[in-house]
Amino acid sequence: MRIVFMGTPEFAVASLDELIKAGSNIVGVVTAPDKPAGRGQKVSESAVKQYAVANGLKVLQPEKLKNPEFLAELKALNADLQVVVAFRMLPEVVWAMPPKGTINLHASLLPQYRGAAPINWVLINGEKESGATTFFLKHEIDTGDVLFTEKVTLNGHETAGMLHDWLMNKGAGLLVKTVKAVESGRYHEHPQTALLTGEELKHAPKIFKEDCLIDWTQPAQSIYNKIRGLSPIPTAYTELNGKVLKIYGSELQEQEPAIQPGGFLTDNKTYLKFAAKDGFISVTDIQMEGKKRMGIEDFLRGMRL
Repeated sequence: MRIVFMGTPEFAVASLDELIKAGSNIVGVVTAPDKPAGRGQKVSESAVKQYAVANGLKVLQPEKLKNPEFLAELKALNADLQVVVAFRMLPEVVWAMPPKGTINLHASLLPQYRGAAPINWVLINGEKESGATTFFLKHEIDTGDVLFTEKVTLNGHETAGMLHDWLMNKGAGLLVKTVKAVESGRYHEHPQTALLTGEELKHAPKIFKEDCLIDWTQPAQSIYNKIRGLSPIPTAYTELNGKVLKIYGSELQEQEPAIQPGGFLTDNKTYLKFAAKDGFISVTDIQMEGKKRMGIEDFLRGMRL
């Protein structure tokens, strides 16, 4: 089959790499346009573009997916199938173009956690399992018929970074399996409505800065889940001495606090713990505004609280 791959971040690179290693015929790669990044506003290329260029693949970088010139160039690639991993919402004129359709890899067990940030929300909500799903694209986002799934069991201590890497690698293998199945015609489509078992449908909307602020009046377990679900990006935060304190790592201490939520205890040497509604969150990996990220002992060595 002639395949066009669409993706942008590092998460998508693993899938593209596995497809190439499996012998797939990638005739084009569609990714985000280059953009300025960082303090120097140096032009930055997406991780997928960097990989594609290094491997001699044709790259398309449309500003708008309905641009007539882009659509003509995409059509000229004569793809049998399109594969989407961590890209953006496609208009029907794009996803309906190839005769075998367009498949998407999503980092959750659909129909649960449809949306932009499934890895984060699964951990924030304290789920016991997650996984990856391949499905055919259709009109409503993340609602297409499911092809294959791969589950991972969670132990309650993973960070978003850890789950990202697990699903990136498991998802890449799942995508290769899916592409081979579509090529051979040996697959079954499962409507997502048939996969619902009566449980509440949970969503994974985009996360904004205000979502990352810690509310210390919440239960300690909920705060612990929020910290790991936002680590390392976009990172949960609180205020300390009038400055933003990002929290990358923490430990849950289930003991009744004798101080108000948001108050803290420290020995100024080895620990700094904040009171929640019903326990403490002992921070272990943090970054104070204007400082570099560091472990708690290094932080306390240079800071008197």
